[in-house]
Amino acid sequence: MNMSTLTIMLRPPMWSQRAWKALRTAMGGADGDVSLARASLCYEWRRYLAAVLAVTFAGLLVVVQLALLFGMFSSVSTPITNSSADLWIGYRNTQSVDMGRSIPTVSDADAWIHPDVVRVERYLTTYGDLRREDGVAVSVILHAIDPVPGGLGFSGSLSPEQRALLDEPGSVIIAEADMAKLGAHVGSAMEINNRRVTVVGVTESIRAIGSTTVICSLSTARTLLPEQRSEVTYYLVGLRPGSDRQAVALALDDKGPIKRYSVWEADVFSAQSELYWLLESGAGVGTAFASLLALVVGVVITNQTLSGAILASSKEYAALRALGVSRGALKRVVLEQSFWIGSVGLILTATLSVLAGISANFAGVAMVFPLWMILSVVVLIYLIALTSGLMSLKPLMNTDPATLLR
Repeated sequence: MNMSTLTIMLRPPMWSQRAWKALRTAMGGADGDVSLARASLCYEWRRYLAAVLAVTFAGLLVVVQLALLFGMFSSVSTPITNSSADLWIGYRNTQSVDMGRSIPTVSDADAWIHPDVVRVERYLTTYGDLRREDGVAVSVILHAIDPVPGGLGFSGSLSPEQRALLDEPGSVIIAEADMAKLGAHVGSAMEINNRRVTVVGVTESIRAIGSTTVICSLSTARTLLPEQRSEVTYYLVGLRPGSDRQAVALALDDKGPIKRYSVWEADVFSAQSELYWLLESGAGVGTAFASLLALVVGVVITNQTLSGAILASSKEYAALRALGVSRGALKRVVLEQSFWIGSVGLILTATLSVLAGISANFAGVAMVFPLWMILSVVVLIYLIALTSGLMSLKPLMNTDPATLLR
């Protein structure tokens, strides 16, 4: 086979004029302005479309699964993240904020006399039995806070006006997402533990996993929970700006031979609560396993699709080898193709992930997109694309230019 024969075989329709210029550049020409990898992708885009879509949906599957997982378990720490307390004092070695138990009323004694402490509030959480207006029973989690202006408890969820409304005896606030479940609206009358309450407000940011959240004042809680009049689940501690929270937490920790309570920094306690549900609960492990399985399936499908698209160009690569293009140059072409496929897939993944997040927000479904997860998915998408390209190199390198004559 001579050069003229190869020239005829490589001319369009097999290669576009842009690809032909790129080929001449790869072989030492001067008039090509687009790389061979990009030119071939543009001309043969239908061949590589399936690979791009496979990369896109593999990335989207991972992003959505993880965002739902983190969103679901981040709601566990809602009482912490929606409050402005710097420190939490609770039952010793409590693993998650929703697992709190009553603690001695003297557990806050050291906090009151510490020079860096500016506010200490009581906080009670327990389960209650709610009866809707139609008599249907619903199990709820009752959060009792001090509704004073500028209070620490649920400061991120309640407006000053709502906190003032909680001062009214028998008043409660519920999550907007639970209104249909409770058959309630502002002004509705219900019963909690056989005592009448009135819904005086709703908020968007207090929904929890598998439960209905109700917020009330400590004085209202005493009427709903007569057997728990003096019990406290946590003490919320506010510090002076600039205080060393870790040092204050150590100073306030129980020094007795048998610890009755523990002191946590708010962000530490929040992360601890989420990790407990993520790693220790059956729901977290099951969801994580489903995410891992989806990732494996997505990787396998992407790998096969991308490898098949690259191997479909084996005759073209054989022609390049016959023209004297080195194996190293061909490897670079394949890897560049994989890179661009991963890049386009990444852009589509980001677009669809944003749309999924917006849709979830309208539907009241919690999705969280931490920066480290986004960066990990970016690396993962490129890793899938480049690995698939590398796996297709071996058969390409073994392709004999003589196959062009068959």
